[in-house]
Amino acid sequence: METISMDHGGGGLKAKKLVEGLLRYFESPYLEPLDDGAVLPLGDGRLAFTTDTYVVSPLFFPGGDIGRLAVCGTVNDLSVMGARPSFISCALVLEEGLEGETLEKVLESIARTAEEAGVEVVTGDTKVVERGTGFGLFVNTAGVGPVLVELGLHKVSPGDALLVSGTVGQHGMAVLAAREGLEFEGEIKSDCAPVNSLVEALLGACPSVKFLRDPTRGGLAGTLWEVAKGT
Repeated sequence: METISMDHGGGGLKAKKLVEGLLRYFESPYLEPLDDGAVLPLGDGRLAFTTDTYVVSPLFFPGGDIGRLAVCGTVNDLSVMGARPSFISCALVLEEGLEGETLEKVLESIARTAEEAGVEVVTGDTKVVERGTGFGLFVNTAGVGPVLVELGLHKVSPGDALLVSGTVGQHGMAVLAAREGLEFEGEIKSDCAPVNSLVEALLGACPSVKFLRDPTRGGLAGTLWEVAKGT
């Protein structure tokens, strides 16, 4: 395995190769789809389970913050797997020197967004690292929920229509502008939001939906590459 660079975290080919290399050490049929999470058997039904770690600089940006991003990311990953997000965990890696007021604002955002999404934070963890070893705060969230509808790349076939439900690149540009101090004529805000209610309404109105994805790293192009490779 090659030495890790920032390119490995960008959601492109290097990131894909890194993940493929990691999979050599873990054998499980639930990992093979390389989906946003795993769909596991549970009694007579199925349970979706996902986890993600969030690192963003700055911690606060127009339209959101690392706390809202963490809750939305996990809720949305469950939603696009055809599941109803129910419970999430929240683990915090705190850098020495992080201001208490900043931490409180992030926690308030996590609680507010969880309530908006209709999920409960039911467990968590905290760790503190030395000054200079992080961006102030890292957040890991995991989530579970019952699967309502079977979705996946295995259902996609040639000729299917691909629909984009909103703007593209808005979140990434908002974070970049906040980090680099860029100014634009119009206001650019992150569109970070929980989509579980939207997804449930969509699946109820259009049962022919085969596959959903909430594009994150790699954006729309990365998602299209994933679909092309997976089908």
